[in-house]
Amino acid sequence: MSRKRAPGDSGRTGGDAGAATSDRPPRTRGRHINLRGYADVFRGRLRGDERGPILVVLGLVAIWLVFQGLNENFLSPRNLSNLSVDIVGTGLVAVGIVFVLLIGEIDLSVGSVSGLGGAAFAVLNVNLGMPEWLAVIVAVMSGMAVGAVQGFFFARVGVPAFVVTLAGLLAWNGLTLFLLGAGGTINIDEGGLVASLTSTYFGAAGVAYGLAALGAGAYVLVSRHNRNRRKAAGMPHRPLSEIWVRTGVLTVIAFAAAYTLNQFQGLPLALLIFLAVVIASDLVLRRTRHGRRVYALGGGVEAARRAGVGVARMRIAMFMVSGTLAAIGGLFVASGLTSASPTTARVAGSGMLLINAIAAAVIGGTSLFGGRGSTWSALLGVLVIQSISSGMELLGVQDAVQFMITGGVLLAAVTADSLSRRSGEASGRA
Repeated sequence: MSRKRAPGDSGRTGGDAGAATSDRPPRTRGRHINLRGYADVFRGRLRGDERGPILVVLGLVAIWLVFQGLNENFLSPRNLSNLSVDIVGTGLVAVGIVFVLLIGEIDLSVGSVSGLGGAAFAVLNVNLGMPEWLAVIVAVMSGMAVGAVQGFFFARVGVPAFVVTLAGLLAWNGLTLFLLGAGGTINIDEGGLVASLTSTYFGAAGVAYGLAALGAGAYVLVSRHNRNRRKAAGMPHRPLSEIWVRTGVLTVIAFAAAYTLNQFQGLPLALLIFLAVVIASDLVLRRTRHGRRVYALGGGVEAARRAGVGVARMRIAMFMVSGTLAAIGGLFVASGLTSASPTTARVAGSGMLLINAIAAAVIGGTSLFGGRGSTWSALLGVLVIQSISSGMELLGVQDAVQFMITGGVLLAAVTADSLSRRSGEASGRA
């Protein structure tokens, strides 16, 4: 006997936002789209828990238009190309934060771990003469080890994640300062492997356009595969017309970005790596059993345990992912500066990188309460933060004002997340 579903009951389990059915667009087995139905669904999403990414995109467009109106150089190919590289270091750290936030926890040590990764590479390669590729591996492994240690104390010993990672923020920053010593700045080879991460561009126009075409082609193939799979199972599925419309919009955006980048120096290697990490992480979360367990754990620890999820192992794994991506992000930060120094370590330890990474994840739509969000949140959020920073720098605004504006945007995002959660709970009780 079927259960009569109460109004507002989406039938969701495990916190997987993709499992909701009540706010999906009306899908038919035909080839036509019910435009009025889609308008109603869009308005519903703006009122529901899926409004976050939509509002972020609209907000990003507004930020770009405002700064372009104030300074015509904001949307210039040079500035947008620099922006696409500047987001990578913080963005990679933010992707790691997303994994931890999805299970309803927090990692306050990512800024210090980022500094540790950059310092470890510089000391091993420059001071000790270790080959760059091996020093990179050791630096990344150090981040993974830090995540494993912190995850162990949280998942096995029972120390709250906030306390464990707060201690890590101090301890790993201190270790970074110890490794760098009193000698000051360690300059890395400007022509080396790490430095080339942010200085390499694919100047041939065909590379950026080819990647745009590849992305659009992959999207339509995956969308049609999902449609056919759902259709074969007798489940609601998108009409082909909707898939082609979505593909067309994505194609326009991708080729516009490729055109803009080609007007300066071409496709940056750093941006390519960042997009690869975001896409791969998203596929892991949405298309694998491991990803479903992450969302299930964020939806409720006891429910996840009863469903057979190894809670302790999953928690440790998420902190390892966070530590690994923090170390990789640190390498990109060191690449942009072509150095590691005590000053840089103190800045990381003071929390600016940490604050920006967490803000990027939350502003992009990842919930602080767990169970909702995606790695695309990191991309959207870091674009917002770095766009504000870039626009303020072009206008010559003081850092203090930048901090206040970023803080206001973060508060607005967290407030929206909290209100959305309370609204969802109220609907569930109704």
